[in-house]
Amino acid sequence: MYQRSVLPNKLRIVTHDMKERDSVSIGLFVDAGGRYEADQLKGAAHFLEHILFKGSRKYSCDEIKEKIEGVGGSLNAFTTEEMTCYLAKVPSRHVPRTFDILADMVVDPLIPKREVEKEKGVIIEEIKMYHDLPQYFVLDLLDGMLWPGHPLGKNLAGSEETVSGMSHTDLRGFHRAHYSARNLVVAACGAVRHQSFVQLVKGKLSGMSEGNRTDFIAVQDSQAKPKTVFSRKGIEQMHLALGMHGLHKDHEDKYIMALLHIILGGNMSSRLFDEVREKRGLAYSISTSLKAFHDTGMFMVRAGVDNRKIVDAVAVILKELAKIKKNGVTAGEFSRAKDYYLGQVQLCLEDTMDHMLWIGESTVAFDRMRKVEEIIRIVKKIKIGDIRRLARDIIRQERFNLAVVGPITGTQEKELNSLIGVKS
Repeated sequence: MYQRSVLPNKLRIVTHDMKERDSVSIGLFVDAGGRYEADQLKGAAHFLEHILFKGSRKYSCDEIKEKIEGVGGSLNAFTTEEMTCYLAKVPSRHVPRTFDILADMVVDPLIPKREVEKEKGVIIEEIKMYHDLPQYFVLDLLDGMLWPGHPLGKNLAGSEETVSGMSHTDLRGFHRAHYSARNLVVAACGAVRHQSFVQLVKGKLSGMSEGNRTDFIAVQDSQAKPKTVFSRKGIEQMHLALGMHGLHKDHEDKYIMALLHIILGGNMSSRLFDEVREKRGLAYSISTSLKAFHDTGMFMVRAGVDNRKIVDAVAVILKELAKIKKNGVTAGEFSRAKDYYLGQVQLCLEDTMDHMLWIGESTVAFDRMRKVEEIIRIVKKIKIGDIRRLARDIIRQERFNLAVVGPITGTQEKELNSLIGVKS
């Protein structure tokens, strides 16, 4: 199903030939992201992602965009805490030129001083934009509570101060340290033949320096009591995020965690959606989500609620969390959650782009490709009692972290602190 090759310089190539497709999605994954940055360079990985589109040794900024978009293709990139990806989707006949463009961007970027100085303003405005959006700002506050003083607890894009202080020399140094063959995975899915694609990659990247794997700062999880943080903002809706430490990305219980998330807040059939929105009308948006890193993770409930109903909403959320710890889940919920999870995986993998991201991210994170059959087998073995066991381990009051953004009153703060267990 999947094929893999490793070049002598340790660069990894993974492909999946998807029958009856006319497109190919290509991704170049770099095993470095926001948590690999020193404090004074916070935001460097994200900044570098922007700058690589400004031109390479072979292609100008305009050529990078026009030669891919001009044939009906799409071009993009993203940065996370643990990786950076440059990706494109094109009709299969345009694969050679598209790969050449992506590879030239990643391996031989110009990183011109003039563009770096100009892009600072763009990124600072991006930071300000997300700070002004309470549904995103509340997530920054929550990250800072779970991982205080750690790169994971700081904004991925950095701050106005760190971005302003970054130079083209700093970005070149970050590129030199992390963008090496050993840290690079090239993935392709769609109408692609593995050996032909390997030859394409060899021709462009076989001379790339192997480099060294770089380490990140490990998380020291020592939370022993609940925490709250409140940010007063004159808006029409209160935004809350309740988070607790979760599982790292290769934990043996990660699929149980996924089912717990689905049952509590993963879709419109979930307990929190039904109880908080449908039955009580306390929120428009209510959901749960997961974060998973090499050595830590997070389980989170987030909601946008009526300013007058923030205390009631949190009380109902806590009640539902306590209920699943005490009573577990019903057989119907359990069966539907399994079917939903496996159905979402299978639907996602029908698309060449999503499938490329699947095998590329898996190779970067675990140095192997997860097969759907393997996941189906693991999920089917999960027992209904596993949900309650994991809920009891994850959902603990001393591990609660509540962030709220909105026009919160002093009385509401006291009531929320009392609910969460924070002593005045």
